[in-house]
Amino acid sequence: MSEPKLTRRIFLMGSLAAAAGCATGTKRVSKRRTISPNEKLNIAGIGIGGKGRTDIAESGKNENVVALCDVDWGYKGTQETFARFPKAKQYKDFRTMLEKEKSIDAVTISTPDHMHAFIALTAMQLGKHVYVQKPLTHTIQEARMLTEAARKYKVATQMGNQGHSSNDVRQICEWVWSGAIGNVTEAHVWTDRPLWQQGRTRPAGSDPVPKTLDWDLWLGVAPFRPYVANYPGVTEGRKDCYCPWVCRGWWGFGCGALGDMACHIMDASNWALKLGYPTSVEVVSQEGGTSEQAPKKSVLKYEFPKRGDMAPVTLYWYDGGNEPAHPKDLPATDVLGEGPKDHNGTLLVGDKGYITSNTYSENPRLYPSAKFKDYKNPAPTLARIPKQDHYQDWVQACKGGTPACSNFDYAGPFTEVVLLGNLALRTGKKIECDGPNMKVTNAPEANALVKNNYRKGWSISV
Repeated sequence: MSEPKLTRRIFLMGSLAAAAGCATGTKRVSKRRTISPNEKLNIAGIGIGGKGRTDIAESGKNENVVALCDVDWGYKGTQETFARFPKAKQYKDFRTMLEKEKSIDAVTISTPDHMHAFIALTAMQLGKHVYVQKPLTHTIQEARMLTEAARKYKVATQMGNQGHSSNDVRQICEWVWSGAIGNVTEAHVWTDRPLWQQGRTRPAGSDPVPKTLDWDLWLGVAPFRPYVANYPGVTEGRKDCYCPWVCRGWWGFGCGALGDMACHIMDASNWALKLGYPTSVEVVSQEGGTSEQAPKKSVLKYEFPKRGDMAPVTLYWYDGGNEPAHPKDLPATDVLGEGPKDHNGTLLVGDKGYITSNTYSENPRLYPSAKFKDYKNPAPTLARIPKQDHYQDWVQACKGGTPACSNFDYAGPFTEVVLLGNLALRTGKKIECDGPNMKVTNAPEANALVKNNYRKGWSISV
């Protein structure tokens, strides 16, 4: 976790600008449009075939959707989004779009993980507000970069962990902070992901690239590798090896089950327990991990020190069907998370009781049920988000309102914590962390994974 000083200006180098005729690399637009709450934003969507369909539709439902960008025009979701916004200009290269469409105020970014930071930095340097899907970035250094860049360019930001806008996650925070379950010393967070193939090696050979897909643009910052179709076991889309959604399992493009779901399911623990950086992360177990892909299943153990008047806490992450044991002092009728059929949830363990909730912190419950039957909730201390609408929370921030609730001051450090778990998985070691300085103090090989090695023409210089 080297190179912690990220407050210098970020430059986009070499053929980034040349490839698109784009002048964004060495200067930031010094003036952007001031938008009143009664005006409409000009919004563009980048990556619109998967989750991006919802992101641009919900963000832009009361605004002007002026441009749409996706490298894969043959994907069903891309075509559906084009049809939904027939007046929007269509692009494959986001750099060309940002250069030509000067009126854009804000962009949603819903590409594979490895492109989040590069696209977001480009947009922020141009003064564009950004909504970026989770995980915020592919690497820890990128998360720190986006946090710094958002402060510097003073744009409205939001990460796509929509549960953070819910009343339920605020209820959990207020329960913990009011002492409802006493001192919390353990947190357990689990998911049924991965739903895609993991634990594989890179296939040999190559296949013809579909005419509707720009493979070079899809790779973007990642080192070149041949396109491969119909990798056995892939059941979604065109059954490609790497894209569209199966990219999550490949370390070169995604962040595995942890990156996919921790920004959702771990959110209540992170916020309510004010976790900050862990002192260590270790692998309790993993099955089937390779140098190319995340494991089929794993259990991780994060250790967090005392925080103010909060006791040290151990957080366990489970994926691939792994789950925590049901507490012996709770009756089986006190169901944890979403229950045994859905395999997603959170459990906070205090010395006076338990809190459990579902995937997006919804349906929070205090246990034992009998003990809390007549419990009265404390007075609210956290402001609620109107209609619990994560997208409109960002839109109002773009129009000069209060900062969005999962802006990069929150989402950036949170993403760093999440991604520390992948350093442990990839090295197979217990890593000791110096979070503020982005360093692993006991395993030099882990520090090499803190940042991406971008291919020529896609470099970021600080």
